[in-house]
Amino acid sequence: MTPDFTEDEIQRYSRHILLSEVGGIGQAKLRDARVLVVGAGGLGSPLLLYLAAAGIGRIGIVDDDRVELSNLQRQIAHRTDGIGTPKVHSAAAAARALNPGVTIEPHPFRIDAANALALIAGYDIVCDGTDNFSTRFLLADACFLARRTLVSAAVLRFEGQLSVFKPHTGPDAPCYRCLYPEPPPEGMVPSCSEAGVMGAVTGVMGTLQATEVLKEILGIGESLSGRLLIWDALAARMRTVRLGRDPACRLCGEPAEIHDLSAHTKAPAPACAL
Repeated sequence: MTPDFTEDEIQRYSRHILLSEVGGIGQAKLRDARVLVVGAGGLGSPLLLYLAAAGIGRIGIVDDDRVELSNLQRQIAHRTDGIGTPKVHSAAAAARALNPGVTIEPHPFRIDAANALALIAGYDIVCDGTDNFSTRFLLADACFLARRTLVSAAVLRFEGQLSVFKPHTGPDAPCYRCLYPEPPPEGMVPSCSEAGVMGAVTGVMGTLQATEVLKEILGIGESLSGRLLIWDALAARMRTVRLGRDPACRLCGEPAEIHDLSAHTKAPAPACAL
């Protein structure tokens, strides 16, 4: 029996409900879920649209940027007539047009050490679609401290990476800093605005990111926690690398040194999206 759905909802989500791994109970879990998307760009666009299409009940979007012409090669939630519009409003309009039954909460500001924990507390899962290391490490630390699952994707040129970090679920689940202990020196890793990115690659990785979010909410399949998926688009090859928890990690290890976000209080780089 499908719990508490209207006839329109049953029809809209019928292909989900037909799946034995989802069904009406699973669709109700999606409806009750709260997901925060940080970055409404190349990753955040397909991620947001697939979450809205799937019926995630409440979706927050964080981005302090405005739509530019150069975004439209990959950021498919935005349109040419929206150039100059705040990305959160452009993306929210696209998601609502796709599924008016979900609640979209635009946050048109930069996430930083002062607001991160309060913002994250209102959501169950956080998705990182940003394009700078200062914001990535801020999100990773905040999600650890708030005991929130982080679904993190990254793209540069023709390659994408994806993993799930939920160290609060057990001693074997690594955090982001187990993989990347510290940000690289400034200028060592170029941004997509410096090195370029193929638009369709961000679409694939954002869609994979959405799939992992749905799996986490539904509790199905094998989580990417403890694994890093790497996709080389030019070689048409995917591989998965095992990740272990680092006992010396400054965030989740025995000698943990990070207990708050004070290290992030200096002015961060703009939380730009891919």
